[in-house]
Amino acid sequence: MADEFIKGFGIFVTSMLGWLIIAGTFNTPSFEGTQLTAPNPETGDVYIQIALLLKDALFWIGIIGALTFWVVIPAIEQARTALGE
Repeated sequence: MADEFIKGFGIFVTSMLGWLIIAGTFNTPSFEGTQLTAPNPETGDVYIQIALLLKDALFWIGIIGALTFWVVIPAIEQARTALGE
């Protein structure tokens, strides 16, 4: 079980670090206002749009990846053990 935990933790930390970097760059208009949760910029070239798409993808990869290794895989292993007995 420690193996699944560290895999989920690695996915979560790595993807959330990427999300934090991109959100800090594009969603922090000023240090006195909202930070990291401000709305996405409206205008931008194709690279900004790709970065914002990557930001959303990294967020969901972190959440779904961690839940997969922390909840889904252990539940499948427990079910497989219970059915085998």
